[in-house]
Amino acid sequence: MKILSIDTSSNICTVAILQDDKLLKEITQNNGLTHSANLMPIIQTLLSSLSFTLKDIDLIVCDKGPGSFTGIRIGVATTMAFSDSLNINSIGITSLEALAYNVHSSGTICSLIDAKNDNVYVGVFEISDGKIITKRHFSCENILNILNELKNLNHDITFVGDGSVIYKEQILSHIPNSKFSTNNDLSAYNLGLAGFSHFLCNDFSDLLPLYLRKPQAERQFKEDSNGKNDSI
Repeated sequence: MKILSIDTSSNICTVAILQDDKLLKEITQNNGLTHSANLMPIIQTLLSSLSFTLKDIDLIVCDKGPGSFTGIRIGVATTMAFSDSLNINSIGITSLEALAYNVHSSGTICSLIDAKNDNVYVGVFEISDGKIITKRHFSCENILNILNELKNLNHDITFVGDGSVIYKEQILSHIPNSKFSTNNDLSAYNLGLAGFSHFLCNDFSDLLPLYLRKPQAERQFKEDSNGKNDSI
């Protein structure tokens, strides 16, 4: 099975092609251009370098968030266009699950993506029989709230994602035996691995963007409106 994997959920644009669980080629760019400008040329370059066309692709895997609202929409829209026009199977995978594939040790994995102002997007997973199993609903939490929840677990926890770097001191103060991944970047290859695992389980996760909180503009409007109401 040939898999095209697309991740535009962060400032990095990364695309990979896999043969089942084996990476054929991956391109990652962070050149200051928008994902709308980068994505199609990267896909075309990747396909050409392997002498493939989109008709050779059997499955498209797309990062559906959390992350950049604009980036997620670009990736999801592109995937849906390819899937609908060429009748290619597609699967949406969360950034949090893709990050969990950076960890190869046994035990609990906690993916943390910084959501600013001491908040993080959170996913908790376990590796069981070589498979990554979701153990907690995805959410946006204050870092201290999630650490108070996790410290009651009686086994090792490995943290991954940019949130694990930013809040490392707080993590260690609450959970001193914590482990940390040395790789905290999103990867289209790992996204593809997650998608392949879902495909084998016949789990075609939907492509709807995973928005765990409202967009900044909407939150700012609400804050401004609340401020006006308070002053009345």
